[in-house]
Amino acid sequence: MKMTTTSNVSSANRGYLFIAVAIIASTLAYFCMHIVENLNAIQTNDAQVDAYITPISARAGGFIKKVCFEEHQLVKSGDTLVILEDQEYQQKLNEANAFVEDAKAQLDVLNAGIHVAETGTLVNRDQIEAAKARLVQQQSDIKRYRNLIKEEAVTGADLESVQARHDVALSDFHAAQSGLETGLARVLELKSRRALLNAELKKKDAQLALAKINVAYTIVRAPYTGRMGRKTIMEGQQVQSGQPLVFIVNDHKKWITANFKETQIEGLHIGQVVNIEIDAISKRTYKGRIQAISASTGAKFSLLPPDNSTGNFVKIIQRVPVRISFDDQNIEEVKSGMNAIVSVYHN
Repeated sequence: MKMTTTSNVSSANRGYLFIAVAIIASTLAYFCMHIVENLNAIQTNDAQVDAYITPISARAGGFIKKVCFEEHQLVKSGDTLVILEDQEYQQKLNEANAFVEDAKAQLDVLNAGIHVAETGTLVNRDQIEAAKARLVQQQSDIKRYRNLIKEEAVTGADLESVQARHDVALSDFHAAQSGLETGLARVLELKSRRALLNAELKKKDAQLALAKINVAYTIVRAPYTGRMGRKTIMEGQQVQSGQPLVFIVNDHKKWITANFKETQIEGLHIGQVVNIEIDAISKRTYKGRIQAISASTGAKFSLLPPDNSTGNFVKIIQRVPVRISFDDQNIEEVKSGMNAIVSVYHN
């Protein structure tokens, strides 16, 4: 009985020993794999979180009537941020409206004048027809009286009277023709003025549209959904057109800008998987992919790029910016400007 108990204890100890050896072997294997991966990894701690930070500027000048946001407030696209005093812009809008109405009234008066002139040309045509009929009658009378005077049926005075009436009829006919020509010229003149007034009306309409735009500019809205920056403006403050009022950070579009040494660039390619560790967020590793590799070193984009052809040359390892996108969707904790450690593993 004692031997059986001892045998059972020995079997249990061997089982525990086997489990312990398996755990130790697995741990060693994991650490070995981790060490091998780290040996094959390209890593840099010169990396920061980037996001679009847009300055929101005033499109119109004036005094601030109301500030509708707080520092670091989350806003949606189209939300009202700042309201400017708009009395001056409203008056300019009213003035532009008045100019448009005046131009329309002038155009209506001109159209009425054109209608009257065109009606006058119709009267002139009727007058020409009447004068022509009288002239034809007087021409017939002259022929008849000339025949009668040969027969001594009428006197010379009678012929002279008929001739005078003929001359008057001819003069009336020519006057009616001249009146028609004058009327047609008047119609052409008025129509040319109508084209000028139409152009003036379009100009006034454009000024009215611009006045409406300027009134709309007195309300500053968020260009996209994001989080506001520092609040440095107050009610009553005067701002100028083009003056930055506040910054907005796009919370939905973030990426990592990692500055790798030029000796680390070899082997990197677009689409390569990247591990991202944020200094401010412990116990979490984000996944990402290389989105773009800069076509130049960061120094070449600086305000004063180095010129190695002048002075003494000291060789310095250059850095190449690499843009890395996040695969993870839940990155609300990640803030623009945070430091990161980026690791790229070769396949």
